[in-house]
Amino acid sequence: MSAWFVAGSHTDVGKTHVACALIRAARARGLSADAFKPVVSGFDPADWGDSDPGRLLQALGRPLTPATLEAISPFRFTAPLAPPAAAARQGVSLGLDDIAGKTVGWLDAVRADLRLVEGVGGVMSPLADDATGLDLMARLRLPAVLVGGSYLGGISHTLTAIETLAARRLAVAAVVVSQSADPDAPDLDETVDLTRRFARGAPVIAAPRSGGEAWAGALLDRLLRPDNRRNLSEPA
Repeated sequence: MSAWFVAGSHTDVGKTHVACALIRAARARGLSADAFKPVVSGFDPADWGDSDPGRLLQALGRPLTPATLEAISPFRFTAPLAPPAAAARQGVSLGLDDIAGKTVGWLDAVRADLRLVEGVGGVMSPLADDATGLDLMARLRLPAVLVGGSYLGGISHTLTAIETLAARRLAVAAVVVSQSADPDAPDLDETVDLTRRFARGAPVIAAPRSGGEAWAGALLDRLLRPDNRRNLSEPA
């Protein structure tokens, strides 16, 4: 039983898409799966079926109810801003200890073959009044599934995130390059090849927008390999 942190190199690169695809791949093989997105902003409590927690619950095959929502995303804010700014709009103080405590409690309580904790925004996006997403990752010490994009500039964002994680001695279990919807974006295969060249030995997987989610099965195989418990991309 293992857990991974789904992190992003940037905002809106496809973290939830990758997490949901992994969950569906695991369930298709008869494996148990669970997910936790402790913080979400830009959340509409009147219409949240297509929100990140809503999509995760649907991938898990669970009903969209107040109880399941609270269980998967306990810190929810309406303003589409970085979480500490969104929380301040609601008069709420958001601290790393509270977020980490909820997440560790979930990890301790959940028994599943695949457990995913999904972050917010990019690796260095502000997460709490006193912390970035990187600080939560450092507190949890989970290997990362880093999601990057194929948009122009995406390689730099992804490689910068890899270096940032390495500086905090955080393992990268895999890098997923999610294909951009922009028809003028750089070629996906070329982007993957260039990313792989500089990715510190981490496996790099392409996630095309067409052709199904076969890549998710390959990613799942990679994560569940016994020798991936301590990934080679982790700084020695």
